[in-house]
Order: sequence, then structure tokens, then C-alpha cells
Amino acid sequence: MNFQPLGKRVLVKRLDEANTTASGIIIPDSATEKPSQGEVVAVSSEVSEIANGDKVVFGKFSGNEITLSGAKYLVLDTDDVFGIIK
Repeated sequence: MNFQPLGKRVLVKRLDEANTTASGIIIPDSATEKPSQGEVVAVSSEVSEIANGDKVVFGKFSGNEITLSGAKYLVLDTDDVFGIIK
């Protein structure tokens, strides 16, 4: 993959959420929401507080979804990132 975000943007790959409940009930894909957590894959040169590999939390309807090399990613503005999971 060869993608460099511009401005104050980051490229994020959504993290898969568990599709079973604590009691073992399987939740179908049609009943689940898109994950609001992801791993940063690429960072603009203007962004200093977020780095590649950081796990971040972002808004449900944030960013623009793009497909690169058959995989889906989100391009997020840094204002749409709520925080970093440590």
C-alpha cells in the first residue's frame, strides 16, 4: 500500500469487534454496528500527536471510507479522533 494522508489526517483500519456476547450468543453481522475503534496505518506529516500503530477511538459516522489493495480503510481528520487507547 502506498498512501500518504495530507493535511491533518490519518489513515485507519477498523478493528474487528467480537461477534459474540459474554454469555456466548452469536450476534449476526446485520445486527452489529461498524466498529468505532481502529489502528492507525498512515499519518500525515502535519500530525504529531498520533503515530503509526496507535489504536484510536473515533466517531461512528466519521471519516471517508476508501479501498486500497482490496482492503477497506478510513481517512479521518484528527478532529474526528477522540483519543488513543493505551
